[in-house]
Amino acid sequence: MAAFITHFSFEFRSGIRNKQLLLMNYLFPIGFYLMMGFVMAGINPLFLDTMTPAMVIFAVLAATLLGIPDPLVNARENGIFRSYKINGVPAISILIIPALTTMLHLFIVTVIITATAPLLFDAPAPTNWFNYALIFFVLAFAMAGISVLIGVVSPNSRVTVLYSQLFFIPSILLAGMMFPYEMLPDAVGKIAQLLPATQAMNAFKGLAMGGVADFNPWMSAILLFIAGLIAFGLAVYLFSWDRRNAKRRGHPLLALLCLLPFVIGMFLG
Repeated sequence: MAAFITHFSFEFRSGIRNKQLLLMNYLFPIGFYLMMGFVMAGINPLFLDTMTPAMVIFAVLAATLLGIPDPLVNARENGIFRSYKINGVPAISILIIPALTTMLHLFIVTVIITATAPLLFDAPAPTNWFNYALIFFVLAFAMAGISVLIGVVSPNSRVTVLYSQLFFIPSILLAGMMFPYEMLPDAVGKIAQLLPATQAMNAFKGLAMGGVADFNPWMSAILLFIAGLIAFGLAVYLFSWDRRNAKRRGHPLLALLCLLPFVIGMFLG
């Protein structure tokens, strides 16, 4: 337990001291939030209605997808995990600690966004604070799990960027963050339900912000939590200590199973 706490403390401090992680955890999401508040609100006043959850979702996407996978790949490629193995550090700690520290950074950023949005931009505050915190947790949990899984299955940093962008860019365009989900064509809207960000935005609207959900908001929250569990489980199962491992316990395509809850939800919703 002492070793876990020491490792956690080191990773948390790295998220502030490391320039790349500081950018992804704090500077990029907060800078984007301020820019959207001052620019987008003037272009589309309706954006303010969902600005707070949208910017929280953006912060989660940026910190997890752009901040977690690459350090995992680099550590594996540089043989750092092999030294961990020699010293008895379990694989599950290697994967869970970056996720937990990122979620803690995201909690801080979420508090900043939620507290300042009504003051700076007159954006509405959550109407149900418990549900708001719950949805943030399941979203951060799901995206941390998916990001860790990306880091495990990616063969190198270039592929890591590609995998991360396959989630990041469609989420910005289709999840209802920039414009309402109901404006999407029906077929595109169904495909958008495969994105964790779409499920989170739906849950925030229906359960925390006093709005009308586009589909079952409680199902969205449950699907996010299940997807996170599957992603972390697959990450542990597919984990390899270094790039010279001759064989894996499973094919990297098994990682797609983390999307299975959203596929099921797409048909149920």
